[in-house]
Amino acid sequence: MSASSAIAQTGPPDRSKAEDIVAKAVKYLGGDKYLAVRSQVGRGKFSTIRDGSVASFQTFTDAIIYPDTERTDFRSGSSRTVQVNRGDAGWIYDGDQDLIKVQTPLQVQNFKQGLRTSLDNLLRGYWKGSAELSYVGRRPGTLGTRNEVIRLTYKDGLTVEFEFARDGTPQKAVYKSQEEDSAPVTEEDRYAQFIDVDGIKAPFIVDRFTGGAQTSRINYESIEINKSLPDSIFSKPSSPKEAKKGVKY
Repeated sequence: MSASSAIAQTGPPDRSKAEDIVAKAVKYLGGDKYLAVRSQVGRGKFSTIRDGSVASFQTFTDAIIYPDTERTDFRSGSSRTVQVNRGDAGWIYDGDQDLIKVQTPLQVQNFKQGLRTSLDNLLRGYWKGSAELSYVGRRPGTLGTRNEVIRLTYKDGLTVEFEFARDGTPQKAVYKSQEEDSAPVTEEDRYAQFIDVDGIKAPFIVDRFTGGAQTSRINYESIEINKSLPDSIFSKPSSPKEAKKGVKY
């Protein structure tokens, strides 16, 4: 049974009910403090999962200026990779090849899709003007509970469904991705281990499921809110030598 077929339908889309669910989730996560977040620095481990087991992992530091600027530094042993996106552009430092590369249009598109399907994008309203919000219904959750489901429908046809527990706790985001010349695949981001950070609750675990199988886990070890971030850390280095220096937050 697909995720969408398990929904208890409730009739026509109800924007007002969807907005009430968003408001409850915002309140759960910190209310005005959550809405006032302008930047975030997270540190932790990113694991790839295969057949239910960890296949590999990297440590990471992730710096975000909302809504669309992000730098992520990955390390695995002596290997280091940096990915930076800002709006419609981005660059990557490949430490194994010691090269700086401009991101391809597809890589930028994938980053922007990640923004459009994110929880923060929904709850902070960055989607307004490019998508429509509607109420979908209720879907079975865990231990006999039912989650409230709302949907963002973008002008280009992308739809993202978000599930919330009765108390407003975010549960997951569900959407379909499609590579060229392949059938659509259901992607799910599942949120867990919400921890209070300066009055704001943040999910310290985000699990990705692709086609029903877990493919990765983000496990934050620390999160800093509204940390001052210099613009220079997002600028493309002039040389691999400069990129090797790294940055400190």
